[in-house]
Amino acid sequence: MGVEEQLPAGVLLTTIEGLSGYMRKASLWPATFGLACCAIEMMTTGAPRYDAARFGMEVFRASPRQADLMIVAGRVSQKMAPVLRQIYDQMPNPKWVLAMGVCASSGGMFNNYAIVQGVDHVVPVDMYLPGCPPRPEMLLDAFLKLHDHIQHSKLGAHKRAELQEREAAALAASPTIEMKGLLR
Repeated sequence: MGVEEQLPAGVLLTTIEGLSGYMRKASLWPATFGLACCAIEMMTTGAPRYDAARFGMEVFRASPRQADLMIVAGRVSQKMAPVLRQIYDQMPNPKWVLAMGVCASSGGMFNNYAIVQGVDHVVPVDMYLPGCPPRPEMLLDAFLKLHDHIQHSKLGAHKRAELQEREAAALAASPTIEMKGLLR
């Protein structure tokens, strides 16, 4: 017999990390940073047909001080990059960034001096969403994957240890030029 059978009905066992993750994932408030055609698909996701309110994200915040998820939708120009960073810095911690579309992820078809070749050169990105433009269903799937990532994230000293492990793994990874297989 386990502990679960000994407890009376209505008693829940969990950890602080589990409870905190559950609360955080259910109350994401996105900040809109729509720069191009991907922004139209992002707005569609908030409309009644796709209803982002099911995931606790019904209000897209115009103020970065009220948001904890930044959705960068579209291409980021060199002139817009400092503004993007300023808005990111104004967001309270913990904060997450979703790069929506191929232009935000890698510069897209705009391989020139005026466009930032990936928003990860400006702010740290937690989730990349491919597509040109990605459909609202894809954005909802990215929300669900981000929810899973947030719910299972660590707190305090465990988070610092996890970040150090990820950094060590990234430094130990072999460069793309040395990889074999489908890349060449």
